[in-house]
Amino acid sequence: MEDKLIEILKRYSFNEALFENIKPESDLKNDLSVNSGRIMDIVLDIEEEFGIEINDEEINNIRTYGDILAKVNSGTN
Repeated sequence: MEDKLIEILKRYSFNEALFENIKPESDLKNDLSVNSGRIMDIVLDIEEEFGIEINDEEINNIRTYGDILAKVNSGTN
């Protein structure tokens, strides 16, 4: 599951090499070079890939890889 999630995030990063040392506390914008304007695209891809729904309030709270990982884990259980 994490491999698929990282694959999705890499599509929206300016530097895929940053994902070699990804941690739950890795900030999407600052640590992984993900354009913050693309968060909605990432969420849509995640929803489609994992068959989950992330509501607008949850989307506004996504800042780190761990935030996204938690949403996927809670949605797929």
